[in-house]
Amino acid sequence: MARLMKFKMERPGQVEVGQVVDIREGYLPNSVFYYVIEPAVAMSGNFPLGERLFAQTGTVTEITEEPRGFYVTVSFEE
Repeated sequence: MARLMKFKMERPGQVEVGQVVDIREGYLPNSVFYYVIEPAVAMSGNFPLGERLFAQTGTVTEITEEPRGFYVTVSFEE
């Protein structure tokens, strides 16, 4: 089953649709996790322990420009 996750990217052109990307997991207090597309291209929001991502790679499925910046959607097989 595929899981989709959005990441905020500050500048366009850093990844392309169809590209396989590596993901780094970060940890905050209170069992909160966040994820970064390496090498520090885009960052996810925060996720509680129950929504933790276990995949380390994913495929970019969509890149959109919104008023607050660029958003990258990545599909993960979990």
